[in-house]
Amino acid sequence: MTSPEEFSRLQSAMNQTVKAHWKAFLFEGILLAILGVAALILPPLASLAIAIFLGWMFLISGIGGLIVTYWARNTPGFWWSLISAALAVLTGILLLARPIQAVLTLTIVLGAYFLAEGVATIMYALEHRRELSSRWSWLLISGLVDIAISFMVITGLPSSAEWAIGILVGINLLFGGASLIGMALATRNSNT
Repeated sequence: MTSPEEFSRLQSAMNQTVKAHWKAFLFEGILLAILGVAALILPPLASLAIAIFLGWMFLISGIGGLIVTYWARNTPGFWWSLISAALAVLTGILLLARPIQAVLTLTIVLGAYFLAEGVATIMYALEHRRELSSRWSWLLISGLVDIAISFMVITGLPSSAEWAIGILVGINLLFGGASLIGMALATRNSNT
């Protein structure tokens, strides 16, 4: 547990870092916002790019895992580590070999995730409605939105695979970029 003094010192250090590098945060925010808008304009292309990116991530991490597992072959859990790395390589190869089918599969997983997240958020809201007083309703609304997104994605399959991942990632990038831009500009204005 951190003391209030340690927390205050950490918060001050973070503020100083943001102030010193506000231009980098602004640049990153602008870049993310541009990528978000591009994903919203061309969601099928963004969905395909994400599937290919994930394929490369799995492939590279799996190869790295195989190398590290080979070097540490005398450590406990060798076989489990080897299986895990081999599965990552196989997943990467499958995503890269069939990226269009990968988009469909990822969309199904995304729909299932939003459904599970929505149910969990609603249960959390109902469980805490006494402690959170009026704020629990925001959690309830968030859970209902997650379930609505899930049903739009799942019931729209297979055509929703063309747009779902691209749209959702685009929205995430746009809002993430906007928040970084806002933080950078607020920090810049506090310097002057």
